Amino acid sequence: MKRLDVRKTYKLFVGGAFPRSESGRSYQPSGAEGILVARGSRKDLRDAVVAARKAQPGWAGKTGYNRGQILYRIAEVLETRADSFATEIVACTKASAAAARREVAQAVDLITWYAGACDKVQSLLGSQNAVAGPFFNFSTVEASGVVGVVAPDAPSLLGLVGCMMPVLVGGNTVVALCSESAPFPGLTFAEALAVSDVPGGVVNLLSGLKTELLGHFASHREIDALLIAGRPREDLGKAAADSVKRVRYVGDAGKQWPKGGSMLWVEPFVEVKTFWHPVAY
Repeated sequence: MKRLDVRKTYKLFVGGAFPRSESGRSYQPSGAEGILVARGSRKDLRDAVVAARKAQPGWAGKTGYNRGQILYRIAEVLETRADSFATEIVACTKASAAAARREVAQAVDLITWYAGACDKVQSLLGSQNAVAGPFFNFSTVEASGVVGVVAPDAPSLLGLVGCMMPVLVGGNTVVALCSESAPFPGLTFAEALAVSDVPGGVVNLLSGLKTELLGHFASHREIDALLIAGRPREDLGKAAADSVKRVRYVGDAGKQWPKGGSMLWVEPFVEVKTFWHPVAY
């Protein structure tokens, strides 16, 4: 008897679980024939934000060293499953096997860099300030909160990792929209997150149509900041302004984000707070 293949079902990743879209809808990415992925809805976005808000204090409360260990574990899992992720990239982008393996290797290197940056954020972005008087003056770094991330269409895996990792470094939680045309690697990345000690809700991954979801990302009052791969849009800026949401863009197709890792992408998503303390004599 001929064996039937078990076809993979690409689901969302919300609160550490793998739900289908609450709407029951799906769509077929342009690069893949006959394969459907969940089409995230506004309700799925709201559920992801609730999970991210619940997880944020615990993630921000971890030491930088502990966050770094967890991110490094993601790199370990991705490294051990490199061939599988390369296959996912080839399946939806038609890239060569060699190019797909290079993309996975770059993603591993990028995660490793940001894992090493976690316990250095306070030293690099905070400071002890000189004052003329019997006081100490310190500037300390705190997370912004829940950050919405809209990944570029290409590179599908590396673009998602490059936009998401600097946000996680500072203690923020993430609600990310994967590549619309090539979501397979991003949704499969959730499997690596699920076995990497990442607390449920710290990272939430959605798939769906940008035309349907981008406006809701910008207007949602419980999303504190946005990192969007693409050109600036006036309508998104106006929607985000209603809740005084900071918005950063990384340019078309993610070409402007630094593939080697940079604190320049950590800094926009943390708050620096300054306090005074009297000197005890």
